[in-house]
Amino acid sequence: MKDKTIDYVLRTTWLAVNKMYNEEASKFDSTMATGFALLSIDPEKGTPSTSLGPKMGMEATSLSRTLKSMEAKGLIERKPNPEDGRGVLIFLTEFGREKRAYSKEKVLTFNETIKDNVTPEELSNFYKVSEVINNMISNKKIYNQKEHILK
Repeated sequence: MKDKTIDYVLRTTWLAVNKMYNEEASKFDSTMATGFALLSIDPEKGTPSTSLGPKMGMEATSLSRTLKSMEAKGLIERKPNPEDGRGVLIFLTEFGREKRAYSKEKVLTFNETIKDNVTPEELSNFYKVSEVINNMISNKKIYNQKEHILK
């Protein structure tokens, strides 16, 4: 694209990050989604399965598939939630904790490498712009519903 749009830069950057993490995870028969799930599960208290989807920004179907795969690999175990008889808590197994530590190391390496290659001001501006974009989207300030009403 001759004139890159903001969404183009966001999309291509995210796709590159996604590909990088998946390539790294594939060396260990894993995926970025699995690594993200490992990092999203509280290693001490477990995490309610219903809160994982929103926490990770994943649809229920994708999350269910990821959790099923993680359980089959021995990374997690499901236990009834003592505070909610209908709910389930997801806990890391010892193997899951090991893989969580590995995933955390990879994320920290990525972050440190980026920080080594941009100024604190550039990073601060990146965070500010990202926050503005997220707030505008969540507050429906980009495509206001009133704009779409036929007159």
